[in-house]
Amino acid sequence: MSIRNLCMILLSVAFIAACSSSPKKSEDDKRKAAKTNTALGRQYMERGQYEISLERLKRAVAFDKTYAPAHTMLGVLYETIGELEEAEKEYQLAVRYDPKGGDVNNNYGAFLCSVGKRDNVDQYFLTAVKDPFYNTPEIALSNAGSCALARGDLDKAESFLRQSLDYDDKNGAALLPMAEVSYRQGSYLRARAFLQRYESVGQSTEDSLLLGFRTESRLGDQKSAERYRSELLQNYPGSIQAESNGGREQQ
Repeated sequence: MSIRNLCMILLSVAFIAACSSSPKKSEDDKRKAAKTNTALGRQYMERGQYEISLERLKRAVAFDKTYAPAHTMLGVLYETIGELEEAEKEYQLAVRYDPKGGDVNNNYGAFLCSVGKRDNVDQYFLTAVKDPFYNTPEIALSNAGSCALARGDLDKAESFLRQSLDYDDKNGAALLPMAEVSYRQGSYLRARAFLQRYESVGQSTEDSLLLGFRTESRLGDQKSAERYRSELLQNYPGSIQAESNGGREQQ
């Protein structure tokens, strides 16, 4: 065989090898580009630069439409700017491409709860908890508890919230709704205890101050009730609850 023919054969083999390996490399590059653009999109979103964030996140799914975190971040962005239909579509896509993922299921469940679609959301929170790579099961469980509370299922709410506190007994996202559950169950001393635990780890909010006022009023501690009411009016002067309350306990 001539040297010329041997060179041609070697070149052909090299070309075939390059062609066979390039698709995999291309897919890897697309996933890397999707990750990079998703990270940038998140950074821009956190800075309030929503238009640039949207551009980056759309670029991410253009590189790799199966990259679930990009769809989740798009869902968060659309939800933030009030485009709820688009947000739901993106959350659904995230779950489609990563059906067992903790983050995507927790975010979708939290979104559904926030828009009032609370009847069948537990499955998403429970799927999140089952993901062995999901680092914050206490968050999914506290979301599940808060959602159950919002639909009036106190028993299920208490169960989820206690499980959340088993993971992290200082989780304010579980302590405050547990105080609310206890109050609704008529367990006012327990409500006070959970509220005090919440106040030791979290910042007072309009809801926590109002709950504190109601709880202390029920317990007959008018001094503490007035302290909550004064702080509520001072920090939230537009609060309809506080202004209409007039110093009387509100149901």
